[in-house]
Amino acid sequence: MTTDAYLADCRARLAFDLLSNTWNAVLLWVLRDGPRRPGELREHIGGVSPKVLTETLRRLEFNGLVERHAFAEAPPRVEYELTALGRTLLGPIDAFGAWAFEHGAEVMAAQDRNSG
Repeated sequence: MTTDAYLADCRARLAFDLLSNTWNAVLLWVLRDGPRRPGELREHIGGVSPKVLTETLRRLEFNGLVERHAFAEAPPRVEYELTALGRTLLGPIDAFGAWAFEHGAEVMAAQDRNSG
């Protein structure tokens, strides 16, 4: 492994890729308080389709950030929860959120100035 920050296998780039998808961070943040079923996740997250929710949960599970628990019940029940690794991203997500709260109006003003 090289330390060149611009190569595809750079660890910093891996981290940025994980947080670049809006739904990844949103789902991780919603799961911070404990396991949730897919229907509960949709209730807490506005604007996410069932398909996108499923794709995002699978991506997070693939990356070791979320665990899926299937219960042998009738009807079947599935819950998702953060792994220990997933919990380590809550601090950076909180920091990004704080930055957005503090500077979001400035970014939107710049977008308005540059859109016309």
